[in-house]
Amino acid sequence: MRSPEFWSARPGLVAGLLSPVGAAWDAAGRLRRAVTRPYRAARPVVCVGNLVAGGSGKTPVVLSLATALGDSGAAPHAVTRGYGGQLAGPVRVDPARHDAIAVGDEALLLARRLPCWVARDRAAGIRAAIDGGAGAIVLDDGFQNPSVAKDLALVVVDAEFGFGNARVIPAGPLRERVAPGLARADAIVVIGDDAGPEGLRRSGRPVLRAALRPVAGERFAGRRLVAFAGIGRPEKFFATLRRLGATVAAAHGFPDHHRFRSDQIAALRREADAAGATLVTTAKDWVRLAPETRAGIEVLEVEIAWRDPAALAAVLAPVVAHARRGAAACG
Repeated sequence: MRSPEFWSARPGLVAGLLSPVGAAWDAAGRLRRAVTRPYRAARPVVCVGNLVAGGSGKTPVVLSLATALGDSGAAPHAVTRGYGGQLAGPVRVDPARHDAIAVGDEALLLARRLPCWVARDRAAGIRAAIDGGAGAIVLDDGFQNPSVAKDLALVVVDAEFGFGNARVIPAGPLRERVAPGLARADAIVVIGDDAGPEGLRRSGRPVLRAALRPVAGERFAGRRLVAFAGIGRPEKFFATLRRLGATVAAAHGFPDHHRFRSDQIAALRREADAAGATLVTTAKDWVRLAPETRAGIEVLEVEIAWRDPAALAAVLAPVVAHARRGAAACG
């Protein structure tokens, strides 16, 4: 879906009319969390979630945390719902065998870097990962899902977008109200240079600041591009290209998780040829493209850069210790 414009604006008439539905949504979530008895895994579970629908940078954070845990010897595996994919799982993702139609785009991105499991039933996915040798679990999304106990819960916040109009779906982008959501988090990851929304400091939770850094982005400086993206906020991708010094001749945003048809890619190629430009997209979009349509399309990848790596290490330290105890017990 494409986020409605009023989600990012000050609350107006439409948001006001939809607020009772949002209140019911929030109440249903609170009731579910109150009555559900969560599964406690034998290995530490790190949950990376957010409070809003749409992109906030969760997947790069998951990859960065997995790298940190792996460097500490924790043997991390990722578990994700596989949004947009057809397989219910639990199934270990094999990029050579699975495509985005089967497991979703985020699972494919994760599986390129670490063992990744797709499971609609998060608890079943975690059990499968542990049976498969996981020393720690990085749960991509699932902050609002009460079926699994989290040893460390991180909420990712886009500093620029914040919480939008601060209303709950469908009146706004929130999956739940801000204050109770932040109260359940162990730490908050703020991505971007802005200060971030009000309420972060009042939450009393540690705030880890980070930035999304382009990987080898300098190669786009001075080049003419036709950019396209089907992510939560495509305009951020286009702005990044411009900051790198590229001339963006055309920018096409599509709904998040959009499945590109061959005729759409053909039309983008014709536009790029006419403009004397190169087609470029995001890594998340790239994995959704049919292999036969990828030729000549460049990819801008991003990674997380932490402002204070020592603060991140301190937050992860109990998880690393837990993983080592679990490994010692098995040994």
